Amino acid sequence: MEQTARLRLPYIMPQQAQKHVTHNEALRLLDGLVQLSVVDRDRTLPPEDPQEGASHIVGGGAGGEWDGWTGSVACFIDGIWERLTPRAGWRAWVEAEGFLIIHDGTEWQRINGIPEEGAVIQNAALVGVGTGADVENPFAAKLNKVLWTARPIGEGGSGDLFYTMNKETSAKDVGLLLQSGYSTRALMGLFGSDDWRLAVSPDGTSFQDAIRTDRSSGRTVLPGNPKFAAHLNYDQYIAAGSWTRVAVNNTDYNDQAAFDAAENRFVAPASGLYAFGASVGWKQNGTNVPSGVKARLALNETAGLSAPLAMPDLSAAGAVGGEALLHLHAMAVLAEGDRVELQQFFPGLDGYAPAHVTRFWGHWVA
Repeated sequence: MEQTARLRLPYIMPQQAQKHVTHNEALRLLDGLVQLSVVDRDRTLPPEDPQEGASHIVGGGAGGEWDGWTGSVACFIDGIWERLTPRAGWRAWVEAEGFLIIHDGTEWQRINGIPEEGAVIQNAALVGVGTGADVENPFAAKLNKVLWTARPIGEGGSGDLFYTMNKETSAKDVGLLLQSGYSTRALMGLFGSDDWRLAVSPDGTSFQDAIRTDRSSGRTVLPGNPKFAAHLNYDQYIAAGSWTRVAVNNTDYNDQAAFDAAENRFVAPASGLYAFGASVGWKQNGTNVPSGVKARLALNETAGLSAPLAMPDLSAAGAVGGEALLHLHAMAVLAEGDRVELQQFFPGLDGYAPAHVTRFWGHWVA
């Protein structure tokens, strides 16, 4: 053996003359290889005025003194170019690009987390971009912007882009968590089922659903938006001559508990635009037939949210029982805490708001 196995450094042989020549040759090679740093890795011709000790990784299609040296390390030592043939495991710092590369036995590859174009990375345990990855987060990135773009047809792609996230079973979770200070404020995806869900949180612990979509029908509900439907379950006596709150006392639906059945009114949980509707009839008291029953939706007990609607002169029409019915609709911008109720007015003679037709409903619009 006249050379070392890995770096091919020359041995001083027994009874060799001028041993200093061999020794100095080994030092020259070590000086070029240890802590290897190259100026660049794409040059195909030697620079016109090379610096002593300068090294380059020779680019493809090299010529001149570097003809046939593609991929080799060219070191300018003692006024001549020395070719060093890389082996698997050699590392080099590329000064022009600011990163380390490693030779894999065939070619040079980047090793600082950014692969060469076209390079293949398989089954990596941890990947960190701009930050460190760990077991809990095997892929981690600290960035200000991220771009995902479809590969065009002209580059061999389809022009489409799909981002797929998959969970093992329906009962598992898959989704996006949106955080502030590493505390979750919103999440969206499939959580505990295959229905799509968007939920928000003030503290990262308690969550309120904002949107839920049924996977089978596509029907979407907005659980966070107040909405209600209520009815009167008895015939309420209405005295003559004054606006009286209709005691709508039972809820069929009362999301966000915005309808107060005990007080028979809706209370706005937040400022916004709301829509309301109601139906109310009349029922005579004995032989009393009011001349013109009225109804309205009232804001904060006294102001009319809707213009009063009046039935025709019931006595003149010869109406009996509870045959006439009024329908009211209104939209209004409410402040938080505003109250909306259904009111009825019997002129002249008293009567009843009948149970079987009296309804009140509403919902938040925007």
